Amino acid sequence: MSAPAIAQTGHNAMTDAEWEARVELAACYRLFHQLGWHELIYNHITVRVPGTVDQFLINPFGLMYREVKASNLVKMDIHGNKIGDSLYSVNPAGFVVHSAVHAARHDVHCVMHTHTTAGQIVSCQKEGLLPLSFNAMPYTGRISYHDFEGITLDTVECDRLAQSLGTNNLLILRNHGLLACGATVADAFADLYQLQRACEVQVGAMQSGATLNWPPREVALHVAEQNKMQNTGPGNTLMFAAMVRWMDDIDPSYRD
Repeated sequence: MSAPAIAQTGHNAMTDAEWEARVELAACYRLFHQLGWHELIYNHITVRVPGTVDQFLINPFGLMYREVKASNLVKMDIHGNKIGDSLYSVNPAGFVVHSAVHAARHDVHCVMHTHTTAGQIVSCQKEGLLPLSFNAMPYTGRISYHDFEGITLDTVECDRLAQSLGTNNLLILRNHGLLACGATVADAFADLYQLQRACEVQVGAMQSGATLNWPPREVALHVAEQNKMQNTGPGNTLMFAAMVRWMDDIDPSYRD
């Protein structure tokens, strides 16, 4: 579906690239709903508007992820100001986290943040993610951590959060949740999916009461190096395209 089929969002024109980004992001919100990765009307996924440095698309505050469409996504600048005449507002606490990453990492197109149960449990554990499972070992030495400072309403935390993330694409916000970023929506989703699965397995393994089998550290580091070589690109693109087809089968109204 092309841009002319959509009502204007406060601008006289919208580039094809922006419309495509809107459709992809809306599909991602619907996917998170299906996976249960939502916190009612809270949490966010953002993408940088193609061709810009300081413009971003985010979900309207007050809508559940299953209600997000390409047309009702809100465009913002890096300071959290709304661009255009959208009828919706944006949750400021959510955008503080995202703006910190987008401002510091111009290589990042997409930022995702979740409060899943397994993710929050691991974020509350002092050791963080453990190199126990097939899903966890690829991220050995590749996850950053940021200490909890309260509800993310204070923009002065942005610099500290960006410093905590550094050059990694995954961040565990201690006592809070998970964050993933990437050069594409597909790359960010692939990393977040694997991290979420790793957290689920870790929680289940620790609850089982069985003696845990710890792979040698050198094996975990080897797996991490292997994963670096296949962490982005065609595989992630193919996987996310399959997820989009799934969303189309369930309800293609996100494309409106």
